[in-house]
Order: sequence, then structure tokens, then C-alpha cells
Amino acid sequence: MIIDLTHLIEDGMPPYPGDTATVLLHSKVLQTDYFNNHQLSINMHAGTHIDGPMHLLDVKEYLNEFSLERFIGEGAVIDASGEKEIHYREEYEEIIKKDQIVLIYTGYSRLFGQPQYFTDHPVITLEFAELLARKQVKMVGLDMPSPDKYPFEVHKCLFNHKIFIAENLTNIEKLLNIGEFEVIALPLHIRADSSIARVIARIK
Repeated sequence: MIIDLTHLIEDGMPPYPGDTATVLLHSKVLQTDYFNNHQLSINMHAGTHIDGPMHLLDVKEYLNEFSLERFIGEGAVIDASGEKEIHYREEYEEIIKKDQIVLIYTGYSRLFGQPQYFTDHPVITLEFAELLARKQVKMVGLDMPSPDKYPFEVHKCLFNHKIFIAENLTNIEKLLNIGEFEVIALPLHIRADSSIARVIARIK
């Protein structure tokens, strides 16, 4: 069984404030051009995407230069629904294991497309981020636009430990009562700091 954790890319998909809008154009039409084609103009931080360390650190490694194995791993879910700040808890020591991809469920994806989605989202505390770093996880995935706000200390903590951040996920609630599952979060093969991505969970 596969659960899609990715938001649909469509024309006018709301960007992070200050970023350029997504434009998906049906550029060629079968009836007049004898074939169909679509043209996409998109920011690498629009919709479901993966942030790499170059996004906020002065490093030279593009996202495509990391091994693909870093984007695939055993999954774990943290249920943080209703929390405005996601703090460290001792129970997470048992839930989170080395080399996992940790998904954090807040329920916030229900507001995707609304203005408050980008301004009122929960945040991860630095203490929780330090737990992820100590556990040497591969990636943390969120159903919200960012793990923190300016000055983005959580982003930088994770990036300094080469932990990727998958933002704007959806459907994480479908994994809350699931046993073992694998997360596959593949970026484009693109020379960029970050990338739009198709993120899925495959239940074992």
C-alpha cells in the first residue's frame, strides 16, 4: 500500500510569501497543435519540496550531489496535533531511530492554500531539532511550510547535521496507526539548493 504525501502541483499554487507564483500552462493543445504539452514555472520551495543545506548555509553541495539513499528510509511519525510548539519529549527517544525519516503530524495541511497557513503554523523547538541531530536522522518531514521562523535557527541546526527538511506534506494522519513503513522522498535531479519532490510512504 502506498500513501501519497504530496500536494498537487497546479496553476496558481500559493507560494511562500515573497516567492514567485507557480504557473502551469497548457501550452500546446491537441486540436490546434496536434499534440498536448504543458509548461511549468515553479520555485523550488513551492508546494511539497525538500530543503537542502545550501538553502541557508554557505556550502557548495547542491541537492543532486547527495546520494539517493539519503532520500529513502524507514519512517517514524510524531503526533504533534494541536501543539503550537513541538518540544522534546523523553518518549521520542524510543520512537526515533538512526537513519530514519521522521514525519511530524500537526494537522496543519488542512489550511494549505489559505493565507494563515504561512503565518500561523506551529514551530519545532531547538531542543527537538537537537534530538533529531543526535539521532542522525536522514530527513524530517512536516505538514506545514517551515519548522521555524526567522532567524531560522532550527533550519540551520538541521542543515549543519545534513538533515534534509521536507515541507508542505499532506496525508500524514494516514500513517498514525500504521506499523512499519518506508518513506521515499525523491527530489528532481536538479542542480539547485532545494527541489520540488514527490514524497510517498510505502507500508510494509
